[in-house]
Amino acid sequence: MDLNVDGEGYLVDRGDWTEEVARELATRDGMEVTDQIMELLNAARSMYDANGVVPPIRKFSKAVELSTKDLYDIFKKGPMKLVCKWGGLPKPTGCV
Repeated sequence: MDLNVDGEGYLVDRGDWTEEVARELATRDGMEVTDQIMELLNAARSMYDANGVVPPIRKFSKAVELSTKDLYDIFKKGPMKLVCKWGGLPKPTGCV
């Protein structure tokens, strides 16, 4: 799949995102998108659409009713970076 991504693998155009694109981006990172992960990606996208910013990890974990530890268990490293990357959102900044 040919995707327009930046040097770190984030989509350049948010409008290019689909669930298939999310799966491809995860595969490129050596991971697989489960149903649970897809739900989290869609939740983050909804929060971004509503607020115009990437949610900080604590706010996101509260919204999806998972602890930050749970998110690290699911994503293994940098959960919000992967949520944003695979979810077609901008790269998070600050404490995520």
